[in-house]
Amino acid sequence: MLPILVFLPIAAFIAILLGSPARFTAIAASVANLALGIWAAATWQNECWNFSLPVLEKPALNLAFGMPDGMSAVMILLSVIVTLAAVLTTKAPAGSERLHYGSSLLISAGALGAFASTDLFFFYAFHELALIPTFIMIGLFGRGDRREAAWKITIYLGVGSIVLLAGLLWLSSLTGTLDMNKMIAAAGTIDATAQKGIAALLLIGFGTLVSLFPFHSWAAPAYASAPAPVAMLHAGVLKKFGLYGLLRLAIPLLPDGLQAWLTPLLVLLLGNILWVGLVTISQKRLDGMLGNSSVMHMGYIFLAIAALIAMPSNPLAKPAAVLLMFAHGISIALLFGLADRIERSTGSLDFTDLGGLAKSAPSLAFLFGIGAMASIGLPGLANFAGEVLVFLSTFHNYNGTAGLSPLQITCILAIWGVVISAVYMLRAYRRVFHGPSVKATESAADLTITDRIPALLLILSLLAVGLYPNLLLNLLK
Repeated sequence: MLPILVFLPIAAFIAILLGSPARFTAIAASVANLALGIWAAATWQNECWNFSLPVLEKPALNLAFGMPDGMSAVMILLSVIVTLAAVLTTKAPAGSERLHYGSSLLISAGALGAFASTDLFFFYAFHELALIPTFIMIGLFGRGDRREAAWKITIYLGVGSIVLLAGLLWLSSLTGTLDMNKMIAAAGTIDATAQKGIAALLLIGFGTLVSLFPFHSWAAPAYASAPAPVAMLHAGVLKKFGLYGLLRLAIPLLPDGLQAWLTPLLVLLLGNILWVGLVTISQKRLDGMLGNSSVMHMGYIFLAIAALIAMPSNPLAKPAAVLLMFAHGISIALLFGLADRIERSTGSLDFTDLGGLAKSAPSLAFLFGIGAMASIGLPGLANFAGEVLVFLSTFHNYNGTAGLSPLQITCILAIWGVVISAVYMLRAYRRVFHGPSVKATESAADLTITDRIPALLLILSLLAVGLYPNLLLNLLK
């Protein structure tokens, strides 16, 4: 069944190229995939989700899909939810409908293929497939300095992918297979020296794709320039590929190597949370603020990964990382989608051009407010559950007599990021929606029923997981 989930968006893309109605085809494929994704998450242990098709004999290469554990199910669920919301949010300029909707479907197919692949070659290849429409859409249809942003993301992610490929090939050569399940089964056979070298390559490669400080400067300009569906899918879904790769491959295969780089990783993730957080406060446009906010929040997920590196038996760290990956993906997609609606209603995302929007667009203000509260960790929404679990994971088996470890000191410093998040998000909300109306907002249209559907889909996901986190945590046992 997983091949259907992965290739249905590609089939829909081909149908659109052949003349099928772009919006209808994209929505139909996304709705079908949402149903399949929910079924996959509910029954991920069923053998019907395993698939393997031989492609080459030497070297052994298989188009193989499966869900080795519930983490894959959660990532697939995230992908199909955000895909439908992105497709419903898309407002393509006349004459470019095929490219807009087709690009969203290809990005979705690449993310789904990467999360479902159990063969290292296709794990990497599907991610690279998703980057192509991302570059094209930013360069052709982005806002602001779109060409500069497109080149920047192309160069950064291209270099990151090359570094990652070197690490993956080294890993494959030592384990003698491209089968990710067999590679993990061979854990413990790689010597400590090789582990340290491979771990460095994977941290830099995956870290660049995730926007780990200081390899992060591509992300905020790219998201600020990108069309809304591209920003929703890349920031919400595709960027989780690097985190998923670290959890799926690096941690089980390279425990000693990652231990050697734990202290530098703690310093870098604080760069995401504190340095990028302060940069976010200084932003003068809503799209730039959201882009930097997305980069900042990657630091919390890296904190959970660091907790797992420090103590591989930690039962809280991996669920914390996966839960926050899901929560961040949903909330940032919601905010980027609604920011696009603000721009279409007012003609600007510059804070100096906005104000009092809640008077003319109360529904937009209410829904954006929920997304903003989720982003800063309001209890009852999924981000709160994820962040609390991250902080708890760093203090698992804490021994007061031994004092604070570097991991726990990092956690205490990282908690200040919650304050920073509240400052920039609440200030932005006040500037956009409160105060006196300005010319751009006096006659701004509120959300239509159609506009509300993708936002409500994402908000319901945040509420469901926030009020009952075991919906996802039960999949990770």
